[in-house]
Amino acid sequence: MLRWQTLYEGRWIFAILFLLAIASWFATPWLSLLFVALIIYTAAFFRDPEREAPTEANVVVAAADGVVADIVEIDETEVVKAKQKRVGIFLSVFDVHTNRAPVAGRISYRQHREGLCLDARSPDCSGKNESMTWAFENPRATIVVKQLTGAIARRIVGWSNVGDELKLGERFGMIRFGSRTEVYLPMDAEILVKIGDRVVGGKTIIARLP
Repeated sequence: MLRWQTLYEGRWIFAILFLLAIASWFATPWLSLLFVALIIYTAAFFRDPEREAPTEANVVVAAADGVVADIVEIDETEVVKAKQKRVGIFLSVFDVHTNRAPVAGRISYRQHREGLCLDARSPDCSGKNESMTWAFENPRATIVVKQLTGAIARRIVGWSNVGDELKLGERFGMIRFGSRTEVYLPMDAEILVKIGDRVVGGKTIIARLP
């Protein structure tokens, strides 16, 4: 499903590809087919299907589509400033890149940080790459989500702001092209996924809170 807010993030890409397709048609018609194919791929990349979130009150859902790349215990130093369980999700260029709220709650923190664009498949990129950190707060817990650029991804988009109340699975932003999204969970959370699992943002339950 295509959605205007998501497609708008690719407006300049669509415009450039469209112009190149027209120009190449007059020069070398067969070459224009390549740009048409790229337009179709770009539209597929910016797809943003509707999702039905779980109804349980104590679950945490994946904040992004992709594959679980790592699950570690690590000190979260930006928001909760305590040891947390981190679930890292790698998004390939073929995944939906919209990010969704892992829990229902109020956004209590949003901070962008400049950085590098290292390969998002590496856990080391978490402390070095450009990122946007979010905190979702409700009576059960404060869940931190970090959006990270990758070697291809160069733009992090935030659609929500501090103070906004989001429902479970509601969209809050996206990352353009291959990237990584991390969800930080309390130490007493029960992790329900394993490395290598494919998850669906806003739908797949990755953990359960006490």
